[in-house]
Amino acid sequence: QVQLVESGGGLVQAGGSLRLSCAASGRTFSRLAMGWFRQAPGKEREFVADISWSNNRNYAGSVKGRFTISRDNAKNTLLLQMNSLKAEDTAVYYCAARYAGATQYGFWGQGTQVTVSS
Repeated sequence: QVQLVESGGGLVQAGGSLRLSCAASGRTFSRLAMGWFRQAPGKEREFVADISWSNNRNYAGSVKGRFTISRDNAKNTLLLQMNSLKAEDTAVYYCAARYAGATQYGFWGQGTQVTVSS
């Protein structure tokens, strides 16, 4: 079982930066593929970025070049550095985890709100 707790959300002006963190429980973090998703009001949840156990990274086109996903296996922590934020980045951001080889994410955090004012 993996428990995920996000933090770091808040209110920021357009053009600003925020860093989200996701603390994971358990001793298997280094073998997990991790991802960030977001859901804006009235919209479907969407993929933001992911990182494999071997540090391969993928990004949604809308955030590529502005967001950076990283992981610290020693601290069981997933990070999302968000720069040049736009109003359309406003959403609840969720951390997710899946075991290597799994096709779907099986563990989710409770989410953290990011609000970008224009």
